[in-house]
Amino acid sequence: MASTTPSQATSITTILLASTGVILSASLAYALYFDHKRRSDPDFRKNLKKQQKKISRLNEEASKAAERSQKDKIRRMVEEANEEGFPKDPEEMESYFMQEVARGEGMCSDGSDPVEAALCFYRALKVYPQPRELISIYDKTVPKVSSIIMMGEWFIANVVDSLSSISWPR
Repeated sequence: MASTTPSQATSITTILLASTGVILSASLAYALYFDHKRRSDPDFRKNLKKQQKKISRLNEEASKAAERSQKDKIRRMVEEANEEGFPKDPEEMESYFMQEVARGEGMCSDGSDPVEAALCFYRALKVYPQPRELISIYDKTVPKVSSIIMMGEWFIANVVDSLSSISWPR
């Protein structure tokens, strides 16, 4: 029985090596065929270019859709914050400001949703007596992701204009 075991082990090793050789040879042959086809067949090259253009167009559309959905989300969140209202009493405004800034900073430091963190900074901005000064402070202190979201096109166009029309208590 001892004489049959080594021959079986050799045949299994031989089969594995032969299978690996066949697979590698087939892969190499396919690569060479693909390369030859790519270089010599104009229709094949055109199809490859069409596929690449289609993929890049789909990726571009997906990124635009994601950007649109994020802008819509930001718009909805800002509208909800505006509907909730803001405190009118100076002491309440100060505590609300401190609370929202602390929440925003906490969300930025723990890696939470940057849109939600930007919304906290927006709420604080709405009750701050000098919003332009606070915006320059935010530019220096707030992480870039939240700052970019907060100061995006929509915020600049709508929020800053609405802040300048508010009469601030003295």
